[in-house]
Amino acid sequence: MANITAALVKELRERTGAGMMDCKKALVEANGDIEVAIDNMRKNGQAKAAKKAGRVTAEGVIVSATSGDKNVIIEVNCETDFVAKDASFNELCQNVANLALENNISDVDALKALTYPGSSDTVEATLNNLIAKIGENMSIRRIAVMSGSNVGLYIHGNKRIGVLADLEGGDQALAKDIAMHICGCSPLYVKPEDVPADKVEHERQVQIDIAMKENEEASKPKPKEIIEKMINGRMAKYTGEISLTGQAFVKNPDIKVGELLKQNGATVKSFIRFQVGEGIEKQVVDFASEVAAQVAAASK
Repeated sequence: MANITAALVKELRERTGAGMMDCKKALVEANGDIEVAIDNMRKNGQAKAAKKAGRVTAEGVIVSATSGDKNVIIEVNCETDFVAKDASFNELCQNVANLALENNISDVDALKALTYPGSSDTVEATLNNLIAKIGENMSIRRIAVMSGSNVGLYIHGNKRIGVLADLEGGDQALAKDIAMHICGCSPLYVKPEDVPADKVEHERQVQIDIAMKENEEASKPKPKEIIEKMINGRMAKYTGEISLTGQAFVKNPDIKVGELLKQNGATVKSFIRFQVGEGIEKQVVDFASEVAAQVAAASK
């Protein structure tokens, strides 16, 4: 048996873009012949999948799995909304979520190294095979695991947003309502006092500048103490709007979430909100310009 060195595995990975474990396996099967390994990887779709690795994956789904007091949500991305609705893609996503839950995995690389259910391949190899079959780049982007006696789980109907909310007190119905609220209203923090001091100070300075400008332009300038009250009021509104407990409850806007929790003897310890593609810069294709460029190139 040939000696499969780390340098050889590294070279194969650089030439194909496939995962480290897949490269090592291919080299073992090819008895250390890197060219044979590349040919074999091209045949089974792994090298082909690697060619798509640079394409932006800003679509996809959020999937979940639950067992007892353990919950997991995972974001799996693809290139188009069409593939996000594909049955094979969604089956893989759900199986991956179940696998993460069963193995208590919260790290993407560790999850990709696990054996895919009903197969001898890894999760990464199975994903690459699906990439080759469908013809779109895909990626497991992130995982969140939450355990607790009263965790609210909510996946929006289109699978584009998923929320986990960890409550102390209250019941499961309340926990799910809170998770649903977080889905729709996108709070950044649990309570107004959780907003970082530097963020508060930055906003306060903005509000001071706005108030000073308004006062300068007013026909009847306001006293300093009135301006300070205005600024304090605006700051309370600002921190309330970006905090869960300060927001109007989505199912009953007449009550704040904080009041709802208090009425039910509950508090929110933490929450996690995933939205498909957030933070990923989507590639905007100008098809008219693209066609015009192709026509111009053909006429030369």
